[in-house]
Amino acid sequence: MSDVDDLRRIRAEEPERIAEALRARRRRPLLTGDGRLFIVAADHPARGALGVGRRPAAMADRVDLLERLAVALERPGVDGVLGTPDIIDDLALLGVLSDKIVVGSMNRGGLQGASFEMDDRFTAYDVPAMTRDGIDAAKLLLRINLDDSGTATTLESAAAAVSRAADAGLPIILEPFMSRWEDGRICNDLTTEAVVKSIAIAAGLGNSSAYTWLKVPVVPGMERVAEASTMPTLLLGGDPVSGQDETFASWEQALALPGVRGLVVGRTLLYPEDDDVVGAVDTAAALVHAGAVVPHPRRS
Repeated sequence: MSDVDDLRRIRAEEPERIAEALRARRRRPLLTGDGRLFIVAADHPARGALGVGRRPAAMADRVDLLERLAVALERPGVDGVLGTPDIIDDLALLGVLSDKIVVGSMNRGGLQGASFEMDDRFTAYDVPAMTRDGIDAAKLLLRINLDDSGTATTLESAAAAVSRAADAGLPIILEPFMSRWEDGRICNDLTTEAVVKSIAIAAGLGNSSAYTWLKVPVVPGMERVAEASTMPTLLLGGDPVSGQDETFASWEQALALPGVRGLVVGRTLLYPEDDDVVGAVDTAAALVHAGAVVPHPRRS
């Protein structure tokens, strides 16, 4: 990726050009056309989650990750990207963010596998920075552990972020989970009941819900999940637990439910089993935008 050499030089010698690149990108409305969104996620490295499937350090190579993101963002039907400032700044300097929705990850301080994993304080974007940089929407993870007193502080800080986003007119996407400690690590409860409960808690945060969106996993009983809120909802792609065809089929069914506005997915598409990023992204785009995109022929 030849542009990366120039990117590295700019970071060292002309860091002010990052802000200039962010200001210069062409922005678009959050929703256009069919009113649906397909966002490619790349906020995993900042929380120490570098593995994908059988590749434990797949996302450790930043140049490779940027190449995959650039390929994905060029595909028809891809509306934007979700990332922490380091990712978004790189993509802005590479010039691939114009006419795309940029979602700023507020990140989580509770790093994967850490003794302080439930201490989910914000460590990346905040609302003033996203307003400064022209970020189109915010995203935060909200893990709710009823057996960990740190959850109270997490809920309070998340509520404050929702309130600040509403004051700024900034859409904010909440990704809630009911979580628990299990054998020294945090596990998310992906039962229908737990997902519905997490949505109920998340929806009540902040002094206004006007700009709140939800990002939820695809689980059994998605009809009940869709009925749990009137807020616009995006599906969380997550890590594949079955074959790629089965994963795509589950997304297609969930995308047809009321209130579901699209899909946010990262590793599953950026690092597919066959490494065909174009094929995986085009297939997902066709599911989200229901016939508006012709899928790229997949390799056998």
